[in-house]
Amino acid sequence: MSLSPGFSGRRGFDTSRLPPGQYPTYDFPVLSAGPTPAVDPDDWVFTVASETGWRARWTWQQFLALPQQEVTTDLHCVTRWSKFDTRWRGVSLDTLLADAETAADFVVAHCHGGYTTDLPLEDVLDGQAWVVHEYDGFPLSPEHGGPARLLVPHLYLWKSAKWVRGLTLSPVDEPGFWEAAGYHNHGDPWREQRTWQD
Repeated sequence: MSLSPGFSGRRGFDTSRLPPGQYPTYDFPVLSAGPTPAVDPDDWVFTVASETGWRARWTWQQFLALPQQEVTTDLHCVTRWSKFDTRWRGVSLDTLLADAETAADFVVAHCHGGYTTDLPLEDVLDGQAWVVHEYDGFPLSPEHGGPARLLVPHLYLWKSAKWVRGLTLSPVDEPGFWEAAGYHNHGDPWREQRTWQD
């Protein structure tokens, strides 16, 4: 394993937790495809829709009243940094999709600002994904996707869409913003699925 310059003198990182090609950081870099949208929680509404016409809808207060989970996990960005033991609070997608009437294999996340990303449904169920609204014990800041973002920590971070406002269940794969621009459609850090060629 090769380490980034200066890494050898730093302590507290377990390099076995680093996917190939990644380096650890204490920072939480802010990367976005466009400007940070201003989203007032009082105006925030989260919707889930399926291909059958089934729909569900939660206001901010209704969303906060759903069962909440505390999540501690590592993050891996396609730009090669990894951040260990990040702490979040939010609602599992198992809860949000529990009543969905669907035979879909995919889910598309829709965000304020027009960003979308697609995921196989099997990657967001069984305790693998959340819509989170707190980071490190505080409300999620706008630059990190607040008031709420998707968290799918076993995939590269672009799949954890910021400023999320809804999910659409789909029987067909619908590549989102970065996938259409050449990023890998799945994005597994341990397999270095960074681009379509990987």
